[in-house]
Amino acid sequence: MSALRLTGEQRAVLEGGSGEAAALAMRIVCRMAGVAGATRLRPIASAHIDGCIYFGDSMLDFAERLVELGAQVSVPTTSNVGSIDLIHPELFQGPPETAAGARRLMDAYLAMGCKATWTCAPYQLQARPAFGEHVCWAESNAIVFANSVLGARTDRYGDFMDICAAIVGLVPDAGLHRDENRRGEVVFDVTGLGEELRAADAFYPALGHLIGLQAEGELPVIVGLPAEVDEDRLKALAASSASSGGVAMFHAVGLTPEAPTLEAALGGEPERRRIEVTAAMVRASRDALGQMPPGTALDAVCIGTPHFSLTEFAKLDAVLADLDPPALASPFYVSTGRWVWEEARRRGHLERAERLGVTVVVDTCTYNTRILPEDSARAMTNSGKWAYYAPGNIGVDVAFGSLRECVLSAVAGHVVREEGTWA
Repeated sequence: MSALRLTGEQRAVLEGGSGEAAALAMRIVCRMAGVAGATRLRPIASAHIDGCIYFGDSMLDFAERLVELGAQVSVPTTSNVGSIDLIHPELFQGPPETAAGARRLMDAYLAMGCKATWTCAPYQLQARPAFGEHVCWAESNAIVFANSVLGARTDRYGDFMDICAAIVGLVPDAGLHRDENRRGEVVFDVTGLGEELRAADAFYPALGHLIGLQAEGELPVIVGLPAEVDEDRLKALAASSASSGGVAMFHAVGLTPEAPTLEAALGGEPERRRIEVTAAMVRASRDALGQMPPGTALDAVCIGTPHFSLTEFAKLDAVLADLDPPALASPFYVSTGRWVWEEARRRGHLERAERLGVTVVVDTCTYNTRILPEDSARAMTNSGKWAYYAPGNIGVDVAFGSLRECVLSAVAGHVVREEGTWA
């Protein structure tokens, strides 16, 4: 911390010139700058707060203490998911005291000026960071997406640090805010894989899971992805890699803005390692996310982690229209943000799904809070992140598959596989 140089204005905040809440926030930001080895603080344009999820009294105590001290965010600040769906509170299956704590926590962040977005995918909102813009984003998948797909700059921030940075509008000038830390290091080459496999939606969470496990702290560069890969697939890749390996950024050559070429992605330096990705490796990664034998009865199907986009709602509607099922045999949940939910409904993407009994969950996600009935034991998902966290978070066994396999399984009430792409 002694190496940190503050401006006169920043020192005045630290010494209480902007109030006790800002001074507390500044002390924490300065202490984290010392840990990161930063010599200065950098202004940010916006923040995204992960600390809205209620994990116990410590979360609530910290937020309400800031409110008591009069804290207000100084930059536009969005809110991550909470632990309850405020629009459909009846969906929560946990203890009433947990629901009460979750609501208080969400209220505390609103009191500090955060926007009631309640989404883990703030990049789906109408306003999102520009290329090169410095932000303080928490929530693992959002961090990777901001750095990789948008070309904005954020380090990997966690609970408490995120709201402190939002209050003072500053972060340590360290980590992925700096050019030298954004260079790719380990190359994952997928050019040897078949076109059909690389065109499959389930390929991207499986590849992300593989990259997270094998990157070993080095910044990944992916070579050989199709030119038409969309943001939803990059989102799925980002979320899986962040879950399995703490990845905070990747480059996809020809796709992401800082990687027009392999040389640019590597920052002119030689690659440290190269991993030739085989079909067998990706299949093994897919299976590691969760396999159950076809015919295994399901208690639920859960998609939308990270939150479903408008494009994904349109794809779900198209799959349902193609299959034209008379009913769904397994409960089916889709998690999404408020804005996307409202817009999807306005565009008619939800009519068929809701008629079939699909439950849309907003403000939260089914893997980190008790939405599924307590006796749920087996669930299916198309999300690598959901598959990675749900067994530990909510105690279910998971089957991982494509969106179409998830719908087929919900119709049948048991696991259905279409192995053609993976054969």
